[in-house]
Amino acid sequence: MEPIYIPRLTKLKDGSETVEFKELMPDLETLTPVQGAVRVTHKGNFLEASVQADTIITLCCDRCLQQYNHRLSVETTEFLWLTDGEAAIDPEDIPLDEDLIIEEMVETLPKDGYFDVGNWVYEQLCLELPQRKLCSADCGGIPLAANQTEQPDARWSALEALRGQLPN
Repeated sequence: MEPIYIPRLTKLKDGSETVEFKELMPDLETLTPVQGAVRVTHKGNFLEASVQADTIITLCCDRCLQQYNHRLSVETTEFLWLTDGEAAIDPEDIPLDEDLIIEEMVETLPKDGYFDVGNWVYEQLCLELPQRKLCSADCGGIPLAANQTEQPDARWSALEALRGQLPN
């Protein structure tokens, strides 16, 4: 996806541009191409970016460690503030040991710069990845073999012998 030159948006009808796409993203391993549409609207001192996109990814279940396919869908809108120069907050200047003020936690772009559509869509998809990856709601985890429940691990035998020597 080509980046959008922000000043060009002001010259378009309604100040908006819609980009439809169907492509693979190099940093996101998917089974199908990511397909959807992004609409970017210039609203004076900020951009309104909205996306609707779908793809299928392969995840590894946190309980049973089996791979499964998951439909990843995103439908969101974000406001990006436009500044006169470079971004108002340099990522290198963010204090990691202090609390941040909520008003400072905004996304900014230079008003004479570019909006990277592909990177923004990638970020939105990454935010939609499930934190808890389960192949099904009733996943029982890794199945234990019948002989594992009857015989203790041989590495614990020294502790088992010690436990027999202790009173109660």
